[in-house]
Amino acid sequence: MDVFEKLSALRLDAAFEDAEVTVSSDGMPAGQSPLMRCSMSGAGGEDHPCDPVYPIYMATLPGGKRIPVLKTLLTSACERNCYYCFARAGRDTPRQTFHPEELAHAFFRMYQKGAVQGILLSSGIAGGSVRTQDRLLATAEILRSKLEYRGYLHLKLMPGVERAQVERAMQLADRVSINLEAPTTHCLSRLAPMKQFVEELMRPLEWVEEIRRNQPAWYGWRSRWPSSTTQFVVGAAGESDLDLLRTSEYLHRRLKLSRVYFSGFTPVSGTPLENYPPLEPLRRIRLYQADFLLRDYGFSFSDFSFLPDGNLPLGNDPKLLWALNHLSESPLEVNRATFAELLRVPGIGLKSANAIVAARRSGRLRYLEDLKALGVQTKRAAPFILLDGKQPVFQLRFW
Repeated sequence: MDVFEKLSALRLDAAFEDAEVTVSSDGMPAGQSPLMRCSMSGAGGEDHPCDPVYPIYMATLPGGKRIPVLKTLLTSACERNCYYCFARAGRDTPRQTFHPEELAHAFFRMYQKGAVQGILLSSGIAGGSVRTQDRLLATAEILRSKLEYRGYLHLKLMPGVERAQVERAMQLADRVSINLEAPTTHCLSRLAPMKQFVEELMRPLEWVEEIRRNQPAWYGWRSRWPSSTTQFVVGAAGESDLDLLRTSEYLHRRLKLSRVYFSGFTPVSGTPLENYPPLEPLRRIRLYQADFLLRDYGFSFSDFSFLPDGNLPLGNDPKLLWALNHLSESPLEVNRATFAELLRVPGIGLKSANAIVAARRSGRLRYLEDLKALGVQTKRAAPFILLDGKQPVFQLRFW
């Protein structure tokens, strides 16, 4: 099996590294990036007539630009026994392994042909976490130093990584991440019993923020420290949305994570959880909506309405539920509201809130058409606002 056949075979094995979910400025879901098909004819010196599918997804960079990224594993062999994972130790499944030089050169050929513009590099754990991390770092170093690759690199941190390895990864990558998988120690024990929540998973994220805070940025790749992210597996460990969002708020506020991803549990045959039901997709959307409100809109997890089981209601998005509880009887005067208050109104996002603040310097806003011209989704906003002391006329919606 040549290197490109290995990459194609790993397209499902890499699926646990979640695809991007796009959410609009108002926290509304706008789709999910699909697996992309691309031909690598001639990439390895010969044609691939079957036009294989590689694990290439669209990723959103910090500035908002979207690029195709190869998402792959250094090896799908793993010595850990996570109950949900395709690569768990002892599961009867074919394994693929790359040497660092092999994978670096394969990706770089794809990059030169324009098939991809970045890479997310992860791995199963084989030979211990430290040794596996060394191999990931070796791959990144080949790309950066030998092949002089200057594009986007997202490098995973292995559970149990050493601090010096974290610092080296931050000198090579545009983004680093480690998957927490569950929001609490108890939940993690039901999902990945060999992993330690604080010592192996949370601590590397703390080191990332300590390094960013205490060391000069010019030590990092291109004289800046990388962003950081994590991912939860949702729906298999009895975790509640309250658990997830409480932990997510800590990650955003204290550890400055750029994104928290929510991977919906899907049962895998040959694992202890193979008979568990898959996650309800709408629950994942509600979690993303709430997490964006935590990260960008000044909300706290205590602002959300939770059901008795600790989960978010699925019928309405969290921002609308907050407005129904707080603004229905006391609509917000748009001409006097602070920027933070405007962000609480459904239909008003970051850009439109800034536009409102700027427009008020030139005069009062009196009509829904004024807000619509500023980018406000007026049908969502109208029930919760006043314009020059008057509530705008709107058609009643039945929630």
